[in-house]
Amino acid sequence: MTPTIVCAPDSFKGSAGAPAAAAALARGVRQAFPAATITELPFADGGEGTLEALLAVWGTPARTVDVVDALGRPTTARYGLSADGRTAVIEAAQANGLPQVSDVPLDPERADTYGVGLIAAQVLDDGVDEILLCIGGSASTDGGAGIVAALGAALTDSAGEPIAPGGGGLSALAAVDASGLDPRARTVSWRIAVDVDNPLTGPRGAAAVFGPQKGADAATVTRLDDNLAHFAEVLGSEHAATPGFGAAGGIPLALTALLGAEVVPGSRMVAEAVGLTAALAGADLVLTGEGSFDAQSLGGKVVAAVRDHSPASASIIVVAGRVGLTPAECREAGIAAALSIAPGPADLPELSARAEELIEATAAHACALVAAGHQQTGHQQKGH
Repeated sequence: MTPTIVCAPDSFKGSAGAPAAAAALARGVRQAFPAATITELPFADGGEGTLEALLAVWGTPARTVDVVDALGRPTTARYGLSADGRTAVIEAAQANGLPQVSDVPLDPERADTYGVGLIAAQVLDDGVDEILLCIGGSASTDGGAGIVAALGAALTDSAGEPIAPGGGGLSALAAVDASGLDPRARTVSWRIAVDVDNPLTGPRGAAAVFGPQKGADAATVTRLDDNLAHFAEVLGSEHAATPGFGAAGGIPLALTALLGAEVVPGSRMVAEAVGLTAALAGADLVLTGEGSFDAQSLGGKVVAAVRDHSPASASIIVVAGRVGLTPAECREAGIAAALSIAPGPADLPELSARAEELIEATAAHACALVAAGHQQTGHQQKGH
């Protein structure tokens, strides 16, 4: 048998990026099927690691631009362009992520998205037609106000003065003047990848659910929630209760209202960007994986997207750091098998340090079983 096999994993967070994980799976596959046609297809769900995954598939290098972090301090950010230069991918956390401001006390009301807007301004200068904006891991709760401000919108108070940056400044907002927006920001196609269904405001909103991890206490959460509701009112947006608009401190709010952005599930966006359906079309066997495979993995994450785009005849094997589903649950979900890379008792640092080696070994074991099954089938057929 010379099967066609696709290796399409997510990153193993903190252990192996999606390109490294895909390469490790492929090395394991070759041990059992040395003559197989193997495709490495790093994948992501629109969150952390999407930039790296798309660059690997597009075969283009990361670019850098001078921006500011969530507290307005100078920094650099990475972004990517497709091979034809028409599509850009931006990970918002490159400019407004929590890690970049971890060296100082968190300031949830000051943190903003202005730096993300500076990345967007650069890709407009690059001449793109489409911007894929991935928005996880943010330190901000400003409803995307900083992004549109960086692109030329004027957010002013009752005296006509610019409001303070961050979600805290939105309390003084009286008007949004979009006349100064870079016209290219309105003609380019924006797609915002979200992997949560939280609304903008309320008990499941951006401030209530994600504010505490950004340093917001109960009183600050209330203020930020009120300010986001006020921002939506000033913008004339009806999306305060729309699922997904609470992602990354409410970034979708301003970008949909002023730039016509489309909010899409992250895995769907990436699937279209990498041509997932076409890549999987002829596969006999598909190996995918992630750091932790559990029930959440089946709700719009990478494993679910790979499964949904695979041909019905293909067997799907999941390789993961941790497997939280029973064999019966896997079968019910359309997964042939799910295997943990843990070879025995081990702590997380040990597994992380050896992640690529263990991913390769687990894939080799899995494919050896598949190969043995095909050999057994062949023997039975000869016997008849």
